[in-house]
Amino acid sequence: MGKDKKNENFTSTPETDDEEMTVTLDLTDGTTVNCAVVTILTVEDTDYIVLLPLEEDGENHDGMVWFYRYRENEADPNEEPVLEYIDDDEEYEIVSDAFDEYLDNVEFDELTQE
Repeated sequence: MGKDKKNENFTSTPETDDEEMTVTLDLTDGTTVNCAVVTILTVEDTDYIVLLPLEEDGENHDGMVWFYRYRENEADPNEEPVLEYIDDDEEYEIVSDAFDEYLDNVEFDELTQE
């Protein structure tokens, strides 16, 4: 799981109900990356978004995800959400642990539905 990417801009791309939600990140190095939204987690009253960066073929081949603090303007639901880079190692670890727990729960739910 990487935390070496920063973004300056975040653009959401609403998809049809059959497709996953994707976002476009404009990174500080001038590149643009399309990402699938994995989930939004709330940890200690702060929301975090988990993104799966996609390569040009629309796939992720290394399984790396990115974590960002996530804020929406509740007063204006049409305003783009704000993503903030997590530069504190302790905060990053807390989010990473919460994501691991999320994955454990998803796997358990999938097993119990079979």
